[in-house]
Amino acid sequence: MTILDIETPMPKPQSWQLDPASYPFNHRAETRFADLDLLGHINNVSMAGLFEHGRGMFNHAIAVERRAPGQRWLIVSVALEYIAEAHFPEHVEIASGILRIGRSSWDIASAAFQGGECKATCITTIVLTDANGPTALPQELRAEFERLHVKTA
Repeated sequence: MTILDIETPMPKPQSWQLDPASYPFNHRAETRFADLDLLGHINNVSMAGLFEHGRGMFNHAIAVERRAPGQRWLIVSVALEYIAEAHFPEHVEIASGILRIGRSSWDIASAAFQGGECKATCITTIVLTDANGPTALPQELRAEFERLHVKTA
């Protein structure tokens, strides 16, 4: 058996991930000719960059940079699932919302859409830290996260 004989199943997103209405925030991102790979679709690195840009716009919109002196937030995990090919020159809609809120960390769920069809999903885990390591989320940030929760049902 060779690596070519092994069949890898396509990702099976949950139904809510495929619906742009599940996400409280949406940002339209322009694709670029430079995003294409040899097969003519948006390459995986460019899609990761589109998610990064969408996440940045989401964080900016909710003023996640609000934190006490000496605190910072760090990305600890990014998981992308590619569902279908995305193409240039059509814009990509990056939809985002809060999926999980922990004591010191939270997950942002995002999905990339073209023409209303989900092309990829992304879950990013972020942790708030200070000089001593992970630190509890402030109540006002937690309340903002609650307001921006994705609709999973």
